[in-house]
Amino acid sequence: MANTSGVFTQLPLTMDAATKSISSTHADPALTEHLDNLNALHRALKNTPAGIPPPPVPVPPQRSAAIEKMRTTGNAAFRKGNYPEAVNMYSHGLTMAQTRPPWEPAPLLKEELQVLFANRAQAYMSMGSWPEALADASCAVDFKKMQNPKAHWRKSKCLKEMGRLEEAREALELGLEFGLDGDLQSLLREVNAMIEKRAH
Repeated sequence: MANTSGVFTQLPLTMDAATKSISSTHADPALTEHLDNLNALHRALKNTPAGIPPPPVPVPPQRSAAIEKMRTTGNAAFRKGNYPEAVNMYSHGLTMAQTRPPWEPAPLLKEELQVLFANRAQAYMSMGSWPEALADASCAVDFKKMQNPKAHWRKSKCLKEMGRLEEAREALELGLEFGLDGDLQSLLREVNAMIEKRAH
């Protein structure tokens, strides 16, 4: 440590064998503050959960590319009418997305999951698997409520097909709270007509 004359003085430092904290017997407020900060940093790093390194920048592209490939392959199978294969591809994509390391950006994960759940819901709907489609469509809505009328429509359609008309109406009204949409309005009129007919 330098004094005013420019001469460096070696100060006595000691390390606690158990805690690894560093201290000094030299009465210098500045030195004490530096050592306190260093010891605090050491404790913080020591308490970091195992296996969670700092966020990588940028996110490695390999997993994103693989997830996108599963999505596009599923879309191709869906267009060919091979709905079970589409479900299979979307499921693989979901597994890849859900196993992303926890330090990667949450918005990226949410967007991937939203799209894959929505696509798999449509494939299940095309197979007439309404409960499975409802579960996926509900997840898609949960991940993205705004600017996502298709997910709201799919959830409502599943509820309607399962005879849960009041729930379908509530789901449609919720979707319309985030913006007008012709498909949602059309399905709402249909559901309201069914509820009124059932009441008579």
